[in-house]
Amino acid sequence: MKKTLLTLIILIGVTLSSFAQKTEGGKFSIGIDAGLPVGDLRSIATYTIGGSLKYEHPIADKLWLTASGGYTYIPYKNDIIIANLGYVKTNSGEGFIPLKAGIKYFFSDVIYGEGQVGAAIATQSGGNTKFVYAPGAGIIFDKNIDIGIRYEAWAQSGGTLSQFALRLAYCF
Repeated sequence: MKKTLLTLIILIGVTLSSFAQKTEGGKFSIGIDAGLPVGDLRSIATYTIGGSLKYEHPIADKLWLTASGGYTYIPYKNDIIIANLGYVKTNSGEGFIPLKAGIKYFFSDVIYGEGQVGAAIATQSGGNTKFVYAPGAGIIFDKNIDIGIRYEAWAQSGGTLSQFALRLAYCF
């Protein structure tokens, strides 16, 4: 019985190792996100600011899965009534928790393209959750500094809030 079990374990190990990719493990990054509103959002806000934590895991040569979460604050130009956020409220700003998953492809050792989708959850009572999509690109410096730019849109019935955002992150 012990010989059969040992043989089975060795066979499974050899089989799995023959399919394994020789890639590095996953990594985390923590970053600061700053955005310039475009479209409808531009008329009510001058900028967005926030932070994010991202995990990346290799699935093939040059191809990584990503998952990120964070917080984004949109300070409004004035106290105004915001109907396109899903409810009507006089407010000087709104906070959101964007949760996204995606794929990152490295065109070279340091330059990448990325696409993410997910949801932006309003932190205010009565706020709605929005569908998020965010294509982007970036560059890695010294294997620890990630600078990325993306177009990010938060869609729901009644409109889309969008921005061009920059993420400066430290990878570990």
